[in-house]
Amino acid sequence: MDDRHDSTKPAATTAVTTWSLEQTSPADLHPAHEPDALSGIRIERAEVPCPEFSRFLYTAVGGDLSWTDRLPWSYAQWQAFLGRPGVETWVAYERGTPAGYIELDPQPEGTVEIAYFGLLEAFRGRRIGGFLLSFGTARAWDLAERWPEREQTKRVWVHTCSKDGPHALGNYERRGFKIFDVKTEEEPDTPAQGPWPGARPGPGA
Repeated sequence: MDDRHDSTKPAATTAVTTWSLEQTSPADLHPAHEPDALSGIRIERAEVPCPEFSRFLYTAVGGDLSWTDRLPWSYAQWQAFLGRPGVETWVAYERGTPAGYIELDPQPEGTVEIAYFGLLEAFRGRRIGGFLLSFGTARAWDLAERWPEREQTKRVWVHTCSKDGPHALGNYERRGFKIFDVKTEEEPDTPAQGPWPGARPGPGA
């Protein structure tokens, strides 16, 4: 029997570890070094909800990290999420070019989740990420100052996984986040495709 196309054959999987981390006081935050003004690094809030821009950031940062959960989102779904009171997107730029972003998702009882955080591949390893995470976490703590209907932030949390790269967990811990949960699960192998299909060269290319 030719089993090359046997649909009953189990799909390949990989063990993925997910760490959930939190801060429970603004004093927990350990600020990173702020880049010199001559570096051209700045961080600005994208105040106008824009599905096109947010989807660009999501695919540009997460394309090589197997971020896939929002790829099926419709325009209306992006609009609905970005239009929720308290949702904020802070973007790091280097000399006018987007280098990465951090997305804040307010939740009940004074909790704010860092829903997404990361840099485009070309900007990693240059100390931009620590500054962006430090800045974004501070904005999670003072979120209520910009959204009066929100209660004061009491907790900021985030999760990262082993697919996010070897330095992701350490970056959060250096900023003062503490692990409160760890899970390891088998997940289907999903080759990273880059910001668009075919953007990343395949093996041996």
